[in-house]
Amino acid sequence: MSRSLRHGALAATAIVFSIASMSACSAGNDAQTLQVRPDNAATAVDNIKIQNANVITQPEHGAEGPAVVSALVFNNGTKSETLEAITLSGSNTPVKLHAAKGSGPVVVPAGGSVLLGGKGNAAAVIESGHEATRNGDVQTVVFKFSETGDVELGASVVPATSFFKGFGPSSLPAQAKPTPTQPASPAASGTPGAASGTPTEPVPGATTPAADASASETTATGH
Repeated sequence: MSRSLRHGALAATAIVFSIASMSACSAGNDAQTLQVRPDNAATAVDNIKIQNANVITQPEHGAEGPAVVSALVFNNGTKSETLEAITLSGSNTPVKLHAAKGSGPVVVPAGGSVLLGGKGNAAAVIESGHEATRNGDVQTVVFKFSETGDVELGASVVPATSFFKGFGPSSLPAQAKPTPTQPASPAASGTPGAASGTPTEPVPGATTPAADASASETTATGH
């Protein structure tokens, strides 16, 4: 082998080892920094930025109940914005918004953020979620803001398990069974006023047991 070929082979080997070392180092840094998170939808329009958008359904497959839209909404502007509505493209199923305190609009403060989903946070509830969405699909979700207008993105439809367990909907409450009717007590079903001790009015023309006894005694004495 010529001297030039030997130098070329050594150089190529050095480059391969160098790339391998850099790749291993990079993978280690990324694993520690990113902590292996799932991919979620994100977009930005004007001052509004939406991250980690998902439609989260019931944890059990086929279970009836609501679904929710979960997302982190940032407002980089100098004015607060109200999230006026959320709609699902291609569906007439309404999405009901609830503020974190349970009443009033969902407001994204200037320079701040609002988290949709999870205990103690604002909520966007799809009441007929099992009809409007299907796990594994990508659902187009439209966020309507008071200043920015419509912000649209495709959100993954996932069950409330694993990473999404704490942000999903609660199951529908079990319907209460009807209470069996208790049979009426003898006192309640007897002569009116007997249970309460209230005297009853005599019926005109009717004879009482005391009157019948007096009549019998009179007849016996006459004989």
